[in-house]
Amino acid sequence: MKKILTILVAGSFLTACGTNSNENQSENQSAKQMTDNSGDTLTILQTADIHGQIEVHDELFWENDEITFKRLGGLANMKTLFDTERAKNPEGTIILDGGDLIQGGAVAALSKGSAFSGIVKAMEYDFLIPGNWEVVYGKKTMIDVLKAYETPVIAANMYDDETEDYIFPPYFIKEMKGTKLGFISYNDPDIPVRQNPSFSKGIGFEKIHHNLAELVDKLKDEEGVDVLFLVTHIGISKQFDLSNDPSLSKVDYILGNDTHERVREPLQGEFSRVTEPGAFASFVGKMQLVVKDGEIEYEGYELMEVDPEKYAPNPKVAAVIEEETAPYKEKISRVLGYTSTPLYRYFVVENPMDNFITDAARWKTGADISISNGFRFSPPLVPGEDGKAAITYEYLWNMLPVNEYIKTGKATGQQVHDWMESEIHNVFADNPKERFGGWLVRFSGMTLKFDSSKPKGERVIEIMVGGEPLDLDRVYNISACRREGEPDHMLCRMPNLTDTEVKEYTAHEVLEEYLKEKGTISPVRDGRAKAVDLGDNVLSQLPGTDYHFH
Repeated sequence: MKKILTILVAGSFLTACGTNSNENQSENQSAKQMTDNSGDTLTILQTADIHGQIEVHDELFWENDEITFKRLGGLANMKTLFDTERAKNPEGTIILDGGDLIQGGAVAALSKGSAFSGIVKAMEYDFLIPGNWEVVYGKKTMIDVLKAYETPVIAANMYDDETEDYIFPPYFIKEMKGTKLGFISYNDPDIPVRQNPSFSKGIGFEKIHHNLAELVDKLKDEEGVDVLFLVTHIGISKQFDLSNDPSLSKVDYILGNDTHERVREPLQGEFSRVTEPGAFASFVGKMQLVVKDGEIEYEGYELMEVDPEKYAPNPKVAAVIEEETAPYKEKISRVLGYTSTPLYRYFVVENPMDNFITDAARWKTGADISISNGFRFSPPLVPGEDGKAAITYEYLWNMLPVNEYIKTGKATGQQVHDWMESEIHNVFADNPKERFGGWLVRFSGMTLKFDSSKPKGERVIEIMVGGEPLDLDRVYNISACRREGEPDHMLCRMPNLTDTEVKEYTAHEVLEEYLKEKGTISPVRDGRAKAVDLGDNVLSQLPGTDYHFH
């Protein structure tokens, strides 16, 4: 299919440094001018990775080589943006969500997603896809929650282990203004490894290529789809890699999700273009197309900010939110302590939020090393004019979306070294297909220097534990959160530990006790993890493009 608006991408990028200033953003506006919404224009609005974030919140930006914060988001505010855009083009607008819609906020967790039934229904999406966190309450609850949205849900690679039937339809087709749009959806087939194994019990996941060619041919050749989209929840690296796969020669766009990237210009692969629209209801990806005789005559793209000063809350959605959250308000508003420094989790290698969490776990357990999974979860929490920000019970769920029990065990220095090599490879593998889930694992009691450019198994330069070089023969005490369903000998994907023990207290209880003891915390990025080849400000893991997270 012909595309007249070609966006070239070249070079490589892995750090936050580079051409991401406001000046450069302004220069790019000319490439994103929108056509009038009348006539043949089609509008596709995409959200992703909302993670149960209902209200307006802080957001982190990287601008002019420094961190800045802004207030964005709110589902009722987002609905006003939806309505504003749909009113411009009522016969040519489609709105979709790319997964991980609920889990990540206190109300979502305490209600096991059910509080979002009315909220999501009121948002009036055209269709949704499940993400890797939709499975968190088990197969039955996932299906019940998603059905209660009364909105089409599609996924081409999730099936019921018992019946071997697909749980959701594999695709969604909609014709607008004489143009037929087709959407095929894929969730991450690595979910049983990325998440606690018990979460997805009873759900099977097929690899994307299991039925991709068949479905592409069906939609293009049998259904007569003019413009074909893949809606995938597999992360930016794998999505961009997929765009260079010859099996996508008939696919026009990959509407990507999962890694919370803020793609402001579609990334041009050899066969398809890739987008990803940020997270936490703070952004909406807006694509506009003009299609004539089955050919794309025009393309425009914009990553829109859900600015509460521009988009007032939609009264209907605000009322539903008030009703659904009312039973939890008193419990989740309880203040546990304060922070005098911003809490955030946007950097690939190290973040203040995770330093706080792992320091608290080591304080409680007395372990030599405390570890926590690395992911880009939770909006920031920024102190106000008084120099403090309240850490509430609600915010515990933002930081740790699953309240697991703490687990301890013993491992040799050699095991720690080998595990760290594996974890670094999961993030920085040259082959995008070998990259896994989120960012680098977090830790306390240990420091790490590594070179991400080295081959697999040769990246670790130095590991220090308690201020001393790692002793490969010494046995160390380790703590982490239990992953329900994992073997007893495993701890945070580290195998073959000895003397493992599940404690009687949970991660949330540890943080609450730590905050009660400390009162006010002041975590910062203190250099406990450092990639010597990348610098301090690593915000993405997408080499081969000029993409910048900002």
